[in-house]
Amino acid sequence: MQTPMPAQSFDRKTGLAFIVAFGIVSLWADMAYEGMRAISGPYLGLLGASGAVVGIVAGGGEMAGYVLRLFTGRLAAQTGAYWTITLIGYAVQMAAVPLLAFAGNWQVAAALIVMERAGKAIRNPAAHTMMARAGEKIGQGWAFGLHEGLDQLGAMAGPLITAFVLWRHNDYREAFLWLSLPAALTIMSVTIVCLRFRYAGAIGAHGTAHGVIANYSRAFKLYLAAAALIGFGFADYPLIAFHFAKAGVVSDAAIPVLYAIAMAAAGAGSLIFGRWFDRAGLKVLIPGTLIGAVVAPLAFFGGPVMALFAALLWGTALGIHDAVMSAAVAGLVPEPMRARAYGVFPAVYGISWFLGSALMGWFYDFSLGALVALSGAASLLALVPLSLAIRAAKA
Repeated sequence: MQTPMPAQSFDRKTGLAFIVAFGIVSLWADMAYEGMRAISGPYLGLLGASGAVVGIVAGGGEMAGYVLRLFTGRLAAQTGAYWTITLIGYAVQMAAVPLLAFAGNWQVAAALIVMERAGKAIRNPAAHTMMARAGEKIGQGWAFGLHEGLDQLGAMAGPLITAFVLWRHNDYREAFLWLSLPAALTIMSVTIVCLRFRYAGAIGAHGTAHGVIANYSRAFKLYLAAAALIGFGFADYPLIAFHFAKAGVVSDAAIPVLYAIAMAAAGAGSLIFGRWFDRAGLKVLIPGTLIGAVVAPLAFFGGPVMALFAALLWGTALGIHDAVMSAAVAGLVPEPMRARAYGVFPAVYGISWFLGSALMGWFYDFSLGALVALSGAASLLALVPLSLAIRAAKA
């Protein structure tokens, strides 16, 4: 069990400072791994992967990462080792990014993509639980929205780096090596934040806290069902990028630029909807879900102009998911159960994302119409349990 922390806690000033500091860590991290993810689909295709493989790898990486959070969330709750687990996760994740430069085939590249997602899974439940503590002082929606906004600045810069390298050298491996710089800055900055805010992890161990779904509220369980359908219908960017490259919708160098635009939209969406969530609650996810429902037809049926709109809406929906969904968990679950909830919730979401991504990747190889119909139907169906969750949360 982790050594007890100093008896110190957040106030509004230190809570805001912690969120900003952690946002800077995420800025560097996203610069590294989103730069990688922006070109991972075409890179897998270059190494010989099919559309089905790209869909499975993208969704499988997400699923592996999300399911792993069941165990890392439980581990954080039982041991109280929030900072130790967070630091290990960042180290694993940041190591995977530059190693892609040395992948000799798509199988090795796929393993590294999964490794990167696993690193994020190790750190996220512990990190989100610490941020939720700070969010109690400044508003959960604002805390996660502000963090996500800073996060997306890096997510926008990383793809621009890879786009510039591809434009100048047309070399994917060199692009991955350039991303080792923000990866190193991530490790340095998270270490500094850990030393400055050691008390953020002073939550203590909750070995008897329940983590099974049955022990959560009806509102949380309905919210899980809605999130599962949203994840199932949300087309992953590697598959969208694979389509852009294969169909010649835009140039290879333009694909990460579109991803950077998507990340800018995600940052704006997280800030706007995060603040809105603090005032209006779960109902802000309704327009977010509708935005996500129109991405697939724009991405897979349109030309360059529609590709731009697809990137903007995809990023906006992603920002809403990342900020509001995390903030909502903190509002629906008491603190002793949060670390596990931040494991349960992403696991359900991630398994659904994998199943949807794999099925959409399979559909891609023979029917774009079926792919688009699947995405839209799942997104719209999610409005049913979401509406019920909103009513249950009010009650």
